[in-house]
Amino acid sequence: MDESTAWQKLGAELLGTAFLVFVGVGSVPALALLRGEAPFGSADIGFIALAFGAIVIVTVYVFGPISGNHINPAVTVALAVAGKFPWRDVPAYVIAQVLGGALGAFAIAGVLGPRASESGLGVASYGDIPVWQAFTAEFVGTFILVFAVFGVIHRRAVPGFAGVAIGFVVFAVIVPVAPATGASINPARTTGPMLVQWLLGGDIAWEQWPVYISAETLAGVAAAALFTVLARTGADRIEPALVADTRPAA
Repeated sequence: MDESTAWQKLGAELLGTAFLVFVGVGSVPALALLRGEAPFGSADIGFIALAFGAIVIVTVYVFGPISGNHINPAVTVALAVAGKFPWRDVPAYVIAQVLGGALGAFAIAGVLGPRASESGLGVASYGDIPVWQAFTAEFVGTFILVFAVFGVIHRRAVPGFAGVAIGFVVFAVIVPVAPATGASINPARTTGPMLVQWLLGGDIAWEQWPVYISAETLAGVAAAALFTVLARTGADRIEPALVADTRPAA
């Protein structure tokens, strides 16, 4: 009786991802417009990380009770691999998240105007660093994020702090990863702005897209597997229903 409908869940995932992209990704072109030709410094990365972390905290508490607030295909796939989310719902969630990412990117362009696209629209890219380095950066960042998500939704986790913990881990991960790849750590955040920038006539390095998506997805699966091994106790074997927590907040 108190369960959200499938359309409500998908709507929450779409809006949650749109909020994430508009605020988090949107902070990149916003700062670029304010700074003009000046290069980004450490303070700018801090502000971008804070924008991402803050909006993640908000979306956890707003959309978590509706859809679980995955807002990240890497999280959705990882939860399905761990048996905490039904595989049949994965495609719809991922589509909603990618569409939400595109919606958020369109909102950035609508608010900041053509100059947002001219400044790159916050599209994640890794420049001229080696592919293996870019893959490693996205893998490590996404792994830490998804591992933290599994920790805060565990049945023995301290209740009520999921949003704060996940927001802080997003903030923390962006600081060391952003200089290498922009710290996308989210296939929907990667794909949505790329699609919109392409539609707006901007240059897109599509050859980098598979590096992001593969690193982020594989990192989510690896984090799910490792956390399951580390956290599994006798209670999980005796009462498997206890681990069927389908209400993640990420």
